[in-house]
Amino acid sequence: MDEKARDLFDAFVAGNVGRRELIRRAAALGIGAAAAGTFLNAAQSRALAADYNWKAHQGTALKLLLNKHPYADAMIADIESFKSLTGMSVTWDIFPEDVYFDKVTAALSSHSTEYDAFMTGAYQTWQYGPAGWLVDLNEYLRNGARTAPNYDWEGVLEGLRASTAWSGKPGDALGGAGAKQWCVPWGFELNNISYNQTIFDKVGVKVPKNLPEMLEIAAKITRDAGGPYGIGVRGSRSWATIHPGFLSGYTNYGGHDFVMQGGKLKAAMNSPQSKAFTKLWVEMIQQSGPKNWATYTWYQVGTDLGAGASGMIYDADILGYFMDGGDNKERGHLAYAAFAANPEATAPTANVWIWSLAMSNFSRKKDAAWDFIQWATGTDHLLYGARKQDMVNPVRTKVWEDPEFKEKIGKYPGYLDEYTETAPKAKIYFTPQPLFFNLTTDWAAALQQMVAKQIPVDEGLDKLAESINRQLKSAGLG
Repeated sequence: MDEKARDLFDAFVAGNVGRRELIRRAAALGIGAAAAGTFLNAAQSRALAADYNWKAHQGTALKLLLNKHPYADAMIADIESFKSLTGMSVTWDIFPEDVYFDKVTAALSSHSTEYDAFMTGAYQTWQYGPAGWLVDLNEYLRNGARTAPNYDWEGVLEGLRASTAWSGKPGDALGGAGAKQWCVPWGFELNNISYNQTIFDKVGVKVPKNLPEMLEIAAKITRDAGGPYGIGVRGSRSWATIHPGFLSGYTNYGGHDFVMQGGKLKAAMNSPQSKAFTKLWVEMIQQSGPKNWATYTWYQVGTDLGAGASGMIYDADILGYFMDGGDNKERGHLAYAAFAANPEATAPTANVWIWSLAMSNFSRKKDAAWDFIQWATGTDHLLYGARKQDMVNPVRTKVWEDPEFKEKIGKYPGYLDEYTETAPKAKIYFTPQPLFFNLTTDWAAALQQMVAKQIPVDEGLDKLAESINRQLKSAGLG
């Protein structure tokens, strides 16, 4: 029976047998669920090993630097598959996000050889890459002898591949000519609406189709829901306040952070489009946001939704996903929708956060580290993470098309639809430049002043642009 089972599961992994046929034939062979899992893992390992020497670095010990996150949890849960495939050992240090990026920066800036690969956001590579701290992974991706034939780099969503590649020249388009692949996408967040269907039904409203409608619906929830406020968005003095819902809607209104003039960057936060959007955004928070909005990070936005303290959020879709589980009060009451802020727009323009894997330029085990990155971002591990763990959103089209994952994610009303509608234009909409964190933090501080009515929107944005232009000029960028 073992030989027949092996042939059956090999055929399934190769795509020659469908899922229902696999279940029927496995049952006929007397294979239970536990045994099926063993046969499937073995078949996937054989498929991975075909035409590529995964044992080339057998005996090598790798060390990773990880952020505490469900993506890391999924990898750790599946790490024995990698060890079995490669014969390598893997250890890691893992830290919560509030200190994680400081740990990465400290390790890289000191040229430490301790870590071989690590988690990063794409924005961070705008500092790490040009500083010489990262390996340009094109060295591997474009070398057929160094990358497994079935790795399928093109199977990663195009916007994510481009968003994690940059030439290093301020203002150059992400993914453009001469771009270096500083990291490989691992999982990502689309910024759309997550909302409480029970609260919406109670006050008799439907999902807003644009920002003016969002203002009206949020105000009605605040007024009529008997406690919850209307809309949760981030407000802390941080770059992270600008990148989720704010920049997604801002871009939908035709706003840009910078424009290029004479080969130099110039702030564009005070354009007519920017002012029109920001006035609505500020009014929405003033009328229907949380009372202490200026302290809100992703954590407060998410926990309020999960606790029933807010009617909806305009933030990462996976934030709603995780609030729809565990012991959250509103578990089972949440739903999801794509959102185009501009009434004249034809599609959403969701800015994305991309958790990625990068390789330290100071690693002494680069080829072995690349095998880990290939495995961790490859189809088989991502299928495992999506099916068996909480690895949303997967970066590969093939995983989104997987019937088992579609069945799982289909239990979250609207989630698959919002992905399908938003994914084609999902990417990073910021202009890459080395002052990203400082300048977006200034932008968030200006937004706080406008919401607090310390300065009118038009004047606040004009002053912000003036300040940013001075900083660009001082840094030789403007």
